[in-house]
Amino acid sequence: MRLPNGYGSVYKLSGNRRKPWIARKTIGWDENGKQLYQTIGYYEKRPDALNALAEFNKNPYDMKVSTITFAEVFEKWNEGKYPTISKSNINGYNAAFKTSEVLHNIKFVEIRAKHMQDVIRTCGKGHGTLRKIKVLFNQLYKFAMENDIVTKDYSDYVDIGKNTEGSTRKSFTSKEIKRLFEVVDHIEFVDTILIMIYTGLRIGELLILENAAIDLDNRTIIGGIKTEAGKDRIVPISSKILPLVENRVSLNKYFLMNIEGNMLKYDNYYREKFIPIMEQLGMDHKPHDCRHTFATLMGNAGADTVALQKIIGHASYQTTANIYTHKDIEQLKKAIDLI
Repeated sequence: MRLPNGYGSVYKLSGNRRKPWIARKTIGWDENGKQLYQTIGYYEKRPDALNALAEFNKNPYDMKVSTITFAEVFEKWNEGKYPTISKSNINGYNAAFKTSEVLHNIKFVEIRAKHMQDVIRTCGKGHGTLRKIKVLFNQLYKFAMENDIVTKDYSDYVDIGKNTEGSTRKSFTSKEIKRLFEVVDHIEFVDTILIMIYTGLRIGELLILENAAIDLDNRTIIGGIKTEAGKDRIVPISSKILPLVENRVSLNKYFLMNIEGNMLKYDNYYREKFIPIMEQLGMDHKPHDCRHTFATLMGNAGADTVALQKIIGHASYQTTANIYTHKDIEQLKKAIDLI
């Protein structure tokens, strides 16, 4: 039976061969008009070769397997990936791709661990950004292997080293906070950073926060973890972020959720939300910097030290939510509205 035009061909080679049947497909023409072929494989029997050719034609990327570049794989990959992830996550992947510019025009099948390691070694980025770059490499290789572009994942051999940047805490500047407010309606999850800055909540506390613990009428949140003083403490909601909290409150269980409607995990928040936002805005912070910023703002505004320690859950003030007085709560609101 004759195969359709453009489908490829199967024929038997001459001579005494263990696998005499070849399956191949035209992938282009040279400058003299001569056909260029890609050999799919050699087989013992004609039906095996036909099956291999059929499988080859099911894959839209096989036609370019020998010539498709890093940039082209990235484009094919993000066509399916980007509709399923947040804008801030997309920005993070785009930033990682831009940093990998030296790889863009290299054929994907020719890329080795050394090429990717050179990007890591020479880009001059922090450990968090290096991790995002490696995640992109991992994603592209997973996609390439699923589509038979490559058979080995060289991204597994890329080493970003240990995080030696330490835990130095650095407050957000007033200029950076102003910028966050400017883009809060345009970049997803920027509101969560502002909420942490103006409540002093740890990222872990925000992630487990339930909507039932938020009282919008009285501008309070009951929550907290880690220490006895931090558990079930009352955190007043600053008037500056009250609209942001109102926009987030829903009938769902958790204040922050993933796309499946479940509690957002720390690693997903940090890698897919926080880091891409920092990279997009040209800021260099970790989530705990938000809590440090809160304490700094309160101190600079002359807030009462006792009020500050109660809000952030300092060990010296083990006051549970059920024994706060109305006067206590009003004092906390007054203190937090100073910033």
